[in-house]
Amino acid sequence: MKAYEVQDATSDYSGIVEVERDRPEPAADEALVEIRAASLNYRDLSIAHEDRVYPGTELPVVPLSDGAGEVVAVGDDVERLSEGDRVATPFAPDWVDGPVAPEKIERTTGGNTDGALAEYATFPADSLAVLPDTLSYEQGATLTCAGLTAWRELHEEGDLTADETVLVLGTGGVSTFALQFATMQGADVFVTSSSDEKLERARELGATWTLNYEETPEWGEAVQEAVGGVDHVVEVGGSGTLQRSIEAAAFDGHVHLIGVLSGPDGRVHPNPILLKGLTVKGSMGVGSRAMFDRMNSAIEAADLEPVIDRTFGFDEVREAYRYVEAGEHQGKVVISLE
Repeated sequence: MKAYEVQDATSDYSGIVEVERDRPEPAADEALVEIRAASLNYRDLSIAHEDRVYPGTELPVVPLSDGAGEVVAVGDDVERLSEGDRVATPFAPDWVDGPVAPEKIERTTGGNTDGALAEYATFPADSLAVLPDTLSYEQGATLTCAGLTAWRELHEEGDLTADETVLVLGTGGVSTFALQFATMQGADVFVTSSSDEKLERARELGATWTLNYEETPEWGEAVQEAVGGVDHVVEVGGSGTLQRSIEAAAFDGHVHLIGVLSGPDGRVHPNPILLKGLTVKGSMGVGSRAMFDRMNSAIEAADLEPVIDRTFGFDEVREAYRYVEAGEHQGKVVISLE
């Protein structure tokens, strides 16, 4: 079968190499999935780029945690899935249910165990979420990391309600899903971006307010002045934006720290956290399969459609990485294997 490996971390993604591998066979508790589509996250860029660091990576590795496909064989002990089931791949294959724990997120798909950028892949059958009938394979391939992270932070951890407000930074995969899930719940949403075109699209997706952060660099204060602060901030920038996210949060608000896209350096003043009684919590491990199932039920009930910016072919993998690195996308970037 055809697959890709990250064999070396380089500055131009030349270390991502197409290879021939034997088609795997499922163990007794596994399912063999024919992958139809996969999608990229910024994590995948960090794994393949020499100037970035992602903890726990073991090279060479078949990259990408996010994929969707059809079950074509199951092991002898598998009862939950059958041939023909449409499934999404897991981020943390050992986290099926219950609270997060170190042993449940020790293995990560596309990081230290092979991922979805291959024609066939095996996974523990209990780790695979069944796709909603309403979604295509390309749409299903967007859910594993970006979709489930946004769902877990706002709904599983944040208990978001319709009368609350949410601030979403940017228009990448996690942020766009957060906008869609918050809007689906009936919450009012702020979205920031440096692109007026992307902000217009965010309004079409349900954003109540939008801010161009180049025109309004003190956007944390602007959000505070506009609505007295928000109940939830989906924080993807890290140290470069965290201080302003804290400024934007309302009393007893939640700052969900998901990414560090602006880099690891920076300082945060703790006074607003203390004075406003904020909860600032990091997100690790994305989410369990049980959370994935609940998210999929909500997606199907709401007829929600994931936002796909662009789809690349299986022979355009390095181009897809470079496109995500350029940061011009809105929503998810998909690689089709069909």
